[in-house]
Amino acid sequence: PLRHRSGTLRDRLHGYTKQTLGAGGSLNDAVALPPGESCAGWVAVHAIDFYNDVSTIWAVMAEDPYLDSFRPGEGFPSGVEYRWSEGSGRDATTISVSAPVYIEKVLQWIADQINDETKFPDDDDEAEALRVFQTPQFAALCGQIFRRLFRVYGIIYSSFFGTLEALQMAPHLNTCFKHFMFFCTEFGLLPEREMEPLEVLVKPIRKQYHLAKGK
Repeated sequence: PLRHRSGTLRDRLHGYTKQTLGAGGSLNDAVALPPGESCAGWVAVHAIDFYNDVSTIWAVMAEDPYLDSFRPGEGFPSGVEYRWSEGSGRDATTISVSAPVYIEKVLQWIADQINDETKFPDDDDEAEALRVFQTPQFAALCGQIFRRLFRVYGIIYSSFFGTLEALQMAPHLNTCFKHFMFFCTEFGLLPEREMEPLEVLVKPIRKQYHLAKGK
């Protein structure tokens, strides 16, 4: 997993969630912005933590030979095919890949963004870290990270839930996805059209979020 260096802004913000959930706090409390903290920094830290959740789940089955049986365009939620974009600007190309290959590419791409100190600073200079986190470019990058993580969850639920159930990993998957969806709902990080392929899963979780929020 990708770590937060001790004593940094990222490490401090990460600690809030651990403390809330560790003390038996609700998911609504765990995703809420702590008083006096930066919303942009809070989203940045969760992008990393949710990446770690997804990559840990995927690592359990990444060696399964069954993954090689998927052809380009196969393994996605019903009615959609997520394509991978390579390059940028005029050189950008979109390619059709299988769902497992798409997941591998997403996880590698997110790791590359997070490991780039110019995009995800993790040093002792909080002011500099916040300056980066509060730019429009960073907001756009985080939006892309959260959308792609949602797509990975969509693929896992559509094509690999049975495998994870057999490995007794389904409860962990469900807990991670619920936490992810509560956070995305709290901060409006996912467009409605992005969530449509998983509506049957998303709708009850969002209902739970709003019911708890209304109390």
